[in-house]
Formats: sequence, structure tokens, C-alpha cells
Amino acid sequence: MNKNELDRLLLEAHDRDDHEALIRYYTQAADEREAAHDIDAACFYLTHAFVFALEAGAPEADALNARLAAHGRAHRLEF
Repeated sequence: MNKNELDRLLLEAHDRDDHEALIRYYTQAADEREAAHDIDAACFYLTHAFVFALEAGAPEADALNARLAAHGRAHRLEF
């Protein structure tokens, strides 16, 4: 998916306050930036995905926290 499409989907998910979609799209954006070796941008997106996962009580929070911790951007938490 191209960046403009992903940005559009993120904005629409924000408008709907759709945490499931926000977790998915921010994670996808993080995956794409990580694949491009842009770790700062990847961690920016991962942080957003993680916060929305925490707010929603989503099971993805654990894996997102692990990824942030692996990049030295968070402490590993227990869920």
C-alpha cells in the first residue's frame, strides 16, 4: 500500500475512533518504515499503535511493547 493510501486510512480510522483499525494501520506503517531501515519513524508508528492497543485492551499491546523494547524505546512490560 502506498503512503498516501495508508495516511488516508489512518485519518479515516481516527475520524471513526476505530482503535482496531488504528492499531492495524499504525503497525503496518511501522512495518514499512522498519523494512526501509528508518527505525526512528518505525518507532514513532509503533508507539502510536501501542498506545491505541493499551487503550483498547488489545492483545497486540504485548508484541508492540516487545518491538519498542527491542529498539531501546521502551521498557519491557508484563501483560
